[in-house]
Amino acid sequence: MTADLTPLWISLKTAGLATVATFFTGIAAAYWMLGYRGRWKSVIEGVFVSPLILPPTVVGFLLLLLFGKNGPLGQLMAQFNFTVIFTWYAAVITATVVAFPLMYKTALGAFEQVDASLLQVAQTLGASKQRIFLRVLLPLSVPGILAGTTLAFARALGEFGATLMLAGNIPGQTQTVPMAIYFAVEAGDMQEAWLWVIVIMTISLSGIIAVNLWQKQYQQRLKGRQGFVESDDPVDRGGKSRESSSLQQWMTSQFSSSQEGLVVDIQKQLANFTLDTTFAAKQETLGILGGSGSGKSMTLRCIAGVETPTSGRIVLNGQTLFDAEQGINLPSHQRKVSLVFQNYALFPHMSIAQNIGFGLQKLPKALRSQRVKQQLALVQLQGLGDRFPHQLSGGQQQRIALARALATEPEALLLDEPFSALDTYLRSQMERQLVETLATYPGVTLFVTHNLDEAYRVCENLIVMSGGKPIAFDTKHHIFERPRTARVAQLTGCKNFSRAVAVGANLVKALDWGITVQVVEAIPDDLADIGIRAHQISIMPNLDPSQTNTVPCWLASTSETPHRMTLFLKFNSAPTGLQDYQVQAEIFKEKWQAIKDQPFPWYVQFDPLRLILMVD
Repeated sequence: MTADLTPLWISLKTAGLATVATFFTGIAAAYWMLGYRGRWKSVIEGVFVSPLILPPTVVGFLLLLLFGKNGPLGQLMAQFNFTVIFTWYAAVITATVVAFPLMYKTALGAFEQVDASLLQVAQTLGASKQRIFLRVLLPLSVPGILAGTTLAFARALGEFGATLMLAGNIPGQTQTVPMAIYFAVEAGDMQEAWLWVIVIMTISLSGIIAVNLWQKQYQQRLKGRQGFVESDDPVDRGGKSRESSSLQQWMTSQFSSSQEGLVVDIQKQLANFTLDTTFAAKQETLGILGGSGSGKSMTLRCIAGVETPTSGRIVLNGQTLFDAEQGINLPSHQRKVSLVFQNYALFPHMSIAQNIGFGLQKLPKALRSQRVKQQLALVQLQGLGDRFPHQLSGGQQQRIALARALATEPEALLLDEPFSALDTYLRSQMERQLVETLATYPGVTLFVTHNLDEAYRVCENLIVMSGGKPIAFDTKHHIFERPRTARVAQLTGCKNFSRAVAVGANLVKALDWGITVQVVEAIPDDLADIGIRAHQISIMPNLDPSQTNTVPCWLASTSETPHRMTLFLKFNSAPTGLQDYQVQAEIFKEKWQAIKDQPFPWYVQFDPLRLILMVD
């Protein structure tokens, strides 16, 4: 006997048309409600979602009153000798009504997730509301809208109660798959019922699974396009654009046989970035310095267990937190590691005392309260335990985040640019407070920053990262005074570089500067670059024959800060434009006032002790 497939075709037809209708009406309603601020918003919202919460028979009854022969729409259609009751049009109407709330709420949620600043900047660029919707809001909401469309289709496909009230169960005309299942069971034909159950489950689940897979791939593609990865930026050699010399990995891992401290040797492969870092730290504050996208924060997240490395090993005080070969990956709450995020991530619905005590749930209430008071005293915020995060200043929030992290007595404290969200005038005060707090902390502290001054003041030892790899690991004094490569020097604030070759026992020719200078430091065999920091260049209005490494120079342009002047200088001849310079020199304004009216050429003197020799 050939199976009657008309219920399937009727279901697909009604669900498809209902999905098309809800797609446009749901998006339109969501967009309207996104900007609506009237006092009737709650009432309108309730009407829109009511088919989702009302019993289907109630929805069908209301539709019957509306489209029946005595209903307002029924009487209107009767004038044209037309009715929808007990027709497949009624099935489309009921499926549209019950599926609309899913499309509406999902689209509204997707719209609300879009950063409002993106819409505002589009307005400032002269875009109309229609163009902003089509070019900005709608494309960014595609995953949510697609999910809503799928849910609406599945809901329309499975509609039963309202359809039965308005369209009836007429085989070949209004009988959908859900009705066929119901009446097959009522007639005792379980084989037919099972057939339709399998069909409708296959269709609905296949659609949902397909959308989920697409969304996963979409997010991966989106991250691949938008993800920022630090590059080895060309080193500025006196205004000349030339690719930096390749960076030789010279950092030697300092693993210790001691069971104390943190040992990290991990690799993490992402779509457009590879983290490959190795270092060790004892009970100290170790700074991790690098540009944006260099892998600093990702390193902390891997240590904390928020991210999982692809391979490698992490050991803290003799306990293995992660080991890819042995299959060890302790969850974050078992690692005894605290991470302070850049935005502090304070729980907005909890008081300050509740925030600090959140990780102390295993302690008795009295001891927990005592620990919270101790932490508030440690960060000098006594008496603020009953306040909420929004009632605190940025500096106070930073201290609360630190107190919360320390309250659990972690063995490792990870600080991810803790001062980045603070105003400039607060940073100095917060730095001193942090240094004072860390002085009594017995564990390992990793301090991530891209601010040179912060790293120098807070940390004794530094790791410099670039492109996901550590390129320097030493004391802060050695890294700043004698950076080994041009990239390390650049990341530590050096602005003047030139390709260099040795021309004598203590003579180096700076190719990009067009001069030869005397040096004190031993010239390495693989010399690649020479550099000097801007504030270590001496400028004289007149030639002093007693000074070595003295070169005539002309001023190309200047840049002013409240207390200093940056001078862009060219050697041996006058510049042809503002960008025709070879080095930058920083001087105090008092010095600038003394030399600015002196005739050219001025003279630059390079102290041999300050010249930095770097390898390839």
